[in-house]
Amino acid sequence: MGCLVNILINTLVLSLTGLIFTGFELENLWAALIAGLLLAVVNAIVRPILVALTLPVTILTLGIFIFVINAALLMLIAWVMGGAFVIDGFGTAILAAVVIAILNALISVVLKPVRA
Repeated sequence: MGCLVNILINTLVLSLTGLIFTGFELENLWAALIAGLLLAVVNAIVRPILVALTLPVTILTLGIFIFVINAALLMLIAWVMGGAFVIDGFGTAILAAVVIAILNALISVVLKPVRA
């Protein structure tokens, strides 16, 4: 259940990011859903490996390099999806990574279960 929610949140966040940036385009809702699924898979498998390999650079930049990793993963997903998901450049990908991180944080705060 948690994995499905994660995919749906990724789909929503990618769609909202596509509305914010002109260089970040998703063809339709199905493309957003596929990109959300790919983002969940890449975040679960590839991202931890990249974070571990670039840990010295991440520590040196006080964590800012994580946005570069996230932007590179977004570019990878756009490349895999072809024309259904287009990012104009690496600068747009970095800005989109920042917006996606902010939106994910806001959504996780809203959907956080209340413990009594």
